[in-house]
Amino acid sequence: MAEDDRPIAFDEYPVHQVPLSMKHVATGDRNAYDRCIFHLVDPTGEFLLILGLGVYPNLGVIDAYATLRVGDTLHAARASDALTDENRTRMEVGPLRIHVERPLNEFVLSCAADPDDPDGLSYEIGWSADFPALWEPHHTQRRGSRLILEGKRFVQAGRCEGRLRIGGREIEVRGWTGTRDRSWGVRPVPGEEGGRLAQEHPTEGFHWIWAPVRFDDRFLMVVLQEDADGYRSLNDATLVRDGHRDRQLGWPQADITYHPGTRRPRDAVIHLTDPVERKPLELGVEILASSPLAVGAGYPPADDWQHGTWQGHGWTDRRAYDLADPSAHPLAAYGVIDHAARFTLDGQVGHGIFEHGSFGRHDPSGFTGFSDVAGPTPERS
Repeated sequence: MAEDDRPIAFDEYPVHQVPLSMKHVATGDRNAYDRCIFHLVDPTGEFLLILGLGVYPNLGVIDAYATLRVGDTLHAARASDALTDENRTRMEVGPLRIHVERPLNEFVLSCAADPDDPDGLSYEIGWSADFPALWEPHHTQRRGSRLILEGKRFVQAGRCEGRLRIGGREIEVRGWTGTRDRSWGVRPVPGEEGGRLAQEHPTEGFHWIWAPVRFDDRFLMVVLQEDADGYRSLNDATLVRDGHRDRQLGWPQADITYHPGTRRPRDAVIHLTDPVERKPLELGVEILASSPLAVGAGYPPADDWQHGTWQGHGWTDRRAYDLADPSAHPLAAYGVIDHAARFTLDGQVGHGIFEHGSFGRHDPSGFTGFSDVAGPTPERS
């Protein structure tokens, strides 16, 4: 029997969805993926730790990353390797590991120290859920007739405890907010062909907000995606309370104040509606720290490493980026940025992530093209 025809350990369990071994996905699309992202938010804004791991079955790649923002420095650790039958059952690449203690409840997140740089990034942190996982809307995107993105996703919020080390410092992680997103499906990986559809259906504009927020007694998830003309292709604002999905809070509308000369938000107000009490609600957003996903974390349009790209067997990379120097990473402004934020809602204060990206034309914001930015007055939304 050829090695590729042998069953794998997952085939012992009654989890199959199609008549294939669990080592195979039900699509031959090269862009098939299965991955997760964790955000660990220090409520003081001093630190922001983002980490994740992904599997790309039709490319034979597994990779992972972690980035820690401290002041104006972003410390990054990345690893990539060949996907094998053995490592499909371990969420581990190089020094980076995500261990599932109890599915949908408890995880141990770790990054081993670099023996060549003992002052580099390392951590061991427990992540515990405070609320049940919440499905996000089914997400699809086409370029002409080609389906280029289809993802099934859920999001969850909890708390984190443990320790991390950087620059000779040992930081106790206690009282931090944790959010996580788990998704799988099809999503563009570098190397995707251009051709007629890319030429005849160029992206005019993209506007995105993804905001999981943890309060003491409730969890709120807001997500929206708009085209250049403001047409909304993805929309949800759902409140989780008392252990279950409580209510949807209408059609969110965001007023964003940008730093002049950029599309980087300084603060924001997201307008929501309580359908039970029939009253408007305002979700206030105060930015604490920011981490561009195109720097260190492998999201497009990163120019040094992106998810799913083959780097060879046992590849690892550690480096530090100066976020105070935009010229050192000019593509970061054209990628999604994750902002640790303090949120207010109905008299309560919470913490979470305000993930935002606005590129190209966006009529509701008044942006006319990719080079357009907020004017000298900060009151622009």
